[in-house]
Amino acid sequence: MTRNIRYLLLSIFLAICYMNSSFSQTGNKFDFERIEDNSFLIEEAYNQDPGVIQHISSFQYMKDHTWLYTFTDEWPVPGRKHQLSTTIPVLNNGEAGFGDIALNYRYQAIYMTRFAFSPRFSLIFPTGSWEKGLGSGVVGYQLSLPFSYLLSTKIATHYNIGVTFTPDAKKADGSKFDQTIYNYGFSMILLLNKNFNFMFEAAGNRTFINAASTKTIITNSLFINPGIRYAINFKSGLQIVPGIAVPIGIGSSNGSSGIYAYLSFEHPLWKP
Repeated sequence: MTRNIRYLLLSIFLAICYMNSSFSQTGNKFDFERIEDNSFLIEEAYNQDPGVIQHISSFQYMKDHTWLYTFTDEWPVPGRKHQLSTTIPVLNNGEAGFGDIALNYRYQAIYMTRFAFSPRFSLIFPTGSWEKGLGSGVVGYQLSLPFSYLLSTKIATHYNIGVTFTPDAKKADGSKFDQTIYNYGFSMILLLNKNFNFMFEAAGNRTFINAASTKTIITNSLFINPGIRYAINFKSGLQIVPGIAVPIGIGSSNGSSGIYAYLSFEHPLWKP
């Protein structure tokens, strides 16, 4: 386990200890209107309200001319406790096309005034072309543990740790390998007002590739992602949230940078 992952686990443990000690002091001052959405690179631990669905588009363009577009649809089933979603990627890494589509289930294990926890399990289907390097050619599995904590009436924090396992993935030459990716990260959201946020994120991963008769290949990635988002609310219940950020590689990703655009539409579809 890397030092970064150990530090994140320690931070989550200390945060939970602090949360437990402060829940008894939680009052109505923390029950106020604010944006509860997904951060850009980090998953926030809030399932959809009953009857409310969300459509999320994100586009990331990097200076090496690679890009990634994802479309995510989130649906309550039928209330907050259970949520289904799907994520459809389109990417260009030298070849352009659809990537592997994910079907996600998320359980709202804890939803309190200041603290939320919603573990997610995903199946990743081999819809991308492995011959072009756009997909794995096999089914993958992902587990994510997102935590959210309202530090104060002006600061919200979110923590992620997870793992993705893809057995017998295919390379473009037809050879196979097992891939395991550990991801970690956090975001800090400055609540400037109920509709406008400044965001700071840090997200990284550590990838292990095991192929027959070869030594395990280990790679690392780490980015910070400062940005802003703004909520536009309508009387019908529709909420539109555009956002923009600047991903910047640090450490092993030093020198990599780009631009990130985000757009969310959230609206009621039925009465709960």
